[in-house]
Amino acid sequence: MSANKIVITGGPGTGKTSIIKNLKEHGHICLPEISRQVTLEARKNGIEQLFLENPMLFSEKLLEGRKRQFFEALQHEKRIVFLDRGLPDVLAYMSYIGDPLPQHFEEACKQHKYDKVFLLPPWEAIYQPDTERYESFEQAVAIHDYLEKTYEGFGYTLINVPFDEVHKRAEFILNNI
Repeated sequence: MSANKIVITGGPGTGKTSIIKNLKEHGHICLPEISRQVTLEARKNGIEQLFLENPMLFSEKLLEGRKRQFFEALQHEKRIVFLDRGLPDVLAYMSYIGDPLPQHFEEACKQHKYDKVFLLPPWEAIYQPDTERYESFEQAVAIHDYLEKTYEGFGYTLINVPFDEVHKRAEFILNNI
């Protein structure tokens, strides 16, 4: 029996990484957000913001990385594996910036299904841009809307995570699996 694959998603700056960190500290298997890894790798190769300079290449790298994470989650012996974002996130961001959605991207989302998806709403009180997060809060709200629409388009029933302290948000997720 494979592990339940649980996605935690939301627009930029909604607290995903903090919740993932909390879950990991409590012994849960958590697979990290890979867009930062892709961005940092591109910087090593002289490309400051791959997402801005070549969005399709960036999206391809994310798609492949998230497919690897999906299969990695299947291999875990633990009953639950948390993923910081899922495959539909790639399509949501592509839709947000107006890129065409290649058929193989949509097929990947149809073929690699998650067991549950938790959506973190935009939360202005905690939002902070950083070196990899360049979006304004208004853009983060728009991205949230694309995420919601994209996941629902693939048949997911999203579970909205309420605003609260990090450990209480993690508890909410654990109590709703």
